[in-house]
Amino acid sequence: MKKIAVLISGQGNNLQAIIDACYSDYIPAQIACVVSNKSDAYGLTRAKKSLIPQSVFLRKNFANNLAMDEAIGNYLEKQSVDLIVLAGYMKILTPEFTQRFAGRILNIHPSLLPKYAGLNSYQRAIEAGDTEHGTTVHFVNEEVDGGTIVLQAKVPIFPEDNVEDVEARTREQEYQIYPLVIKWFTEGRLVLKDNVAYLDGKALPEHGYASEDDEEK
Repeated sequence: MKKIAVLISGQGNNLQAIIDACYSDYIPAQIACVVSNKSDAYGLTRAKKSLIPQSVFLRKNFANNLAMDEAIGNYLEKQSVDLIVLAGYMKILTPEFTQRFAGRILNIHPSLLPKYAGLNSYQRAIEAGDTEHGTTVHFVNEEVDGGTIVLQAKVPIFPEDNVEDVEARTREQEYQIYPLVIKWFTEGRLVLKDNVAYLDGKALPEHGYASEDDEEK
């Protein structure tokens, strides 16, 4: 059975969805550990309740980001982790870390990438007058929110919506598509080769599985 590490910084809502999916055997894998860069992250409590080992790495305890990421990487390798899942991990990973685990790190971002990479994606979408928003699961590389896209889910934005409305709608989709992509990876169906994602041996289009571009072909 493959082993997953989940990196968090906050509430751990996506972590809980992943825990539930593993416990129900929807994801055929074990969460080997939960790592946080915040000692007060509620996600650590979620992990403890599920008897999952937790570890905290604080930036203040390391000379620089590189040293911190090296320590995290060494810890994950000791756990024999097959996949690293970023679930609200609010710290930019060093290029050395992403290269060390290339093709083995997934992230979920609350926008239809490449639109609105970075912070405040909901507010930016509303201010731009967008009529739809969404979330993206992607492999992680050296560029923030710039890795190869695997799967996206869209949600509508209505004229009366505020940030909380759009966020709630988007999160509902996150809890569905993130476990699905993790399932694909742990089943050996999803791989990254030369910055192209392949599902069941078929190269995915630029915006991921079942994108409009793919449907038009």
